Amino acid sequence: MNSGLLHHFLLTLRLNFRSKQALVYGYLVPVLFLLAFGGIFRGDTPLLSHEMGQLLTISLLGGACFGLPTALVSERERGVWRRYRLLPVSMGPLIFGTLCARLVLVATAALLQVALARLIYGTPWPLHPGQAFAGLLFVAYVFLGLGLLIAALADNVPAVQALGQCLFLPMIMIGGVGVPLAILPAWAQRLSGFMPGRYAVDVLQRGFTEPTGLTGAGFSLLALVVIGTAAGLCGLRFFRWDAGRPRPRAALGWAVAAILAWAAVGLAALLGGRLAPVTPTGGGYTDITLAQMNQITYEDLPGDNEFATRLAKPFSAAQAEAMGEYAAKLRTWPPAGVADPGQSVLNLLSVAAIADLSADLHEAELARLVFEELQARHARNSLRQILAWIILHPEAGEVVTFAPELGLRRHPLAPYVRERNVLYAKKFLGRLLGRITD
Repeated sequence: MNSGLLHHFLLTLRLNFRSKQALVYGYLVPVLFLLAFGGIFRGDTPLLSHEMGQLLTISLLGGACFGLPTALVSERERGVWRRYRLLPVSMGPLIFGTLCARLVLVATAALLQVALARLIYGTPWPLHPGQAFAGLLFVAYVFLGLGLLIAALADNVPAVQALGQCLFLPMIMIGGVGVPLAILPAWAQRLSGFMPGRYAVDVLQRGFTEPTGLTGAGFSLLALVVIGTAAGLCGLRFFRWDAGRPRPRAALGWAVAAILAWAAVGLAALLGGRLAPVTPTGGGYTDITLAQMNQITYEDLPGDNEFATRLAKPFSAAQAEAMGEYAAKLRTWPPAGVADPGQSVLNLLSVAAIADLSADLHEAELARLVFEELQARHARNSLRQILAWIILHPEAGEVVTFAPELGLRRHPLAPYVRERNVLYAKKFLGRLLGRITD
């Protein structure tokens, strides 16, 4: 039996490589997207380094949501799966073999994109190759589940294209896949939290450019598991092996349940503060130079022990232990882990600002914890650029005005939070540049 299943897997691969349509959608289209992105983002340095998550998501999404269901429905229309029913093997292993063959196709297409990006544009290799490849397989699993659901619902190949576009186009346009999140309006950024594409981009991009790799991607991974598993189970439950077999009435209900998984993920992200608008990075903090940093002055700063913007001295071992609970809460606070580094720094600065404006009993210690957390999360050079960007562009990005998860229950107005953010940014930047001593 095992040899037969292996033969079926190899045969599926061979048939796909003989199909012109499969080769065009599986390999040529991803290369065209690569060239298009190379032209659109040609001003980035290094080129395409921060867009590889989007590119790979497009490849996986296209291969899984168009290629897989098109092949399955086409074979069903030709009676292939009806003949499979005559074999002394259950349908499950045959479907699994087909999914594995498709996984090989989408994975090799994605790897081809990475290699061509390096060859044509000099795009750096992933910082974490192992994690990047693991993320690739993980996202492919999720989108294959969506493709299986489309195959179960579609009556013919044109219906596959229609259903696939209903998933593909929204994620490309407003889901953070084709258009970077930072360019989208705030309402679209929040809506993208209800779509798997946003989380797929996050997981894939982390393997390329995030120093900590997949650390901190727990929510994105969980969101993808929920969405992919719900869709895959529904697709398997109502998989049709005969074109003449009508779709069960319950299939649409299960499909709605699978879509409700998207809504559950989006609501969890929204309630957890994970959908704060992302600020643009291009033309923002990445363009801040050392000369601009050196132009910033610190004469107007209040003292660390004065009424406003208090800041504790570096903790002793006993003080660090006493503040351990606060530090743990800050480390796992969702707004601190948003994908955009500029917004992450703004959110953490806002914690110090809220504590200061609320006259919290531990405001000075919380500000020190924020400074330590910023240094732990961001590379020194990047953090200096972001802090300078906040000082020079105080109206950029969004600020947090309410953080009850951290015990800060007062709700100061955003303009006051921004003012304090700038002052704390100066205090932290001055220390990073050696202009201020603790």
